[in-house]
Amino acid sequence: MPEGQSRWSQDFFDKVEPIKLKDPLAYFLGSMDEGEILIFKYADAVKLAGHSCPAISGAYKITAKALSALYGEEPPVRGEIRVAVLGKPTDMAYGPMSQVISLITGAAPVTGFGGLGRRFRRRDLLVFDEGHLGYNTFIFQRMDNKKTVEVTYNPDLVPEDPRLGGLISLVLSDQASEEDKRAFRKAWQDKVRNILIEDKNIHGLFEVKEIKEYRFPED
Repeated sequence: MPEGQSRWSQDFFDKVEPIKLKDPLAYFLGSMDEGEILIFKYADAVKLAGHSCPAISGAYKITAKALSALYGEEPPVRGEIRVAVLGKPTDMAYGPMSQVISLITGAAPVTGFGGLGRRFRRRDLLVFDEGHLGYNTFIFQRMDNKKTVEVTYNPDLVPEDPRLGGLISLVLSDQASEEDKRAFRKAWQDKVRNILIEDKNIHGLFEVKEIKEYRFPED
């Protein structure tokens, strides 16, 4: 491991397909040369959240699948994507999931960048649609052509070690042996790996469809 890099205990982190975008703001302010590609890896989401779990991995894949549906073979344009989360920030794991989506797309809540003049605004491009609760459901829209897709994530379909529930109880109650802790961590990350690597083999795990009638809350 080269000095200055994080040392991960899971080798599958590096096997997850990266998400590649263009970022006009990075070009404008000189962070990158014009046309260079900004690359996000799953480990970036882990750094943001401080952990790897089905919610964080799900958010990463939700974003990847939404951008693929919106842009096809074109590189997505960071900062030119709107996102609506169907529910409140405190519903399920919407808070940390939305942070991962914001990191990658540039779409931010009220805390986001206010822009330069009339350009590059990211503030309020990510909103929580509290009037339309949907189970793990997210709306993504291209701002240039208004193409819109809905992504629903069904983590209950992911196979897991049947011992996982019992193991987590032991760990949380400080009754787990070292062997129990190792078994728990393996079972936990095996489930995450299935979400990230085996998603195409789990029918219904991610459902993506183009929609026409959705209106963002502030519209």
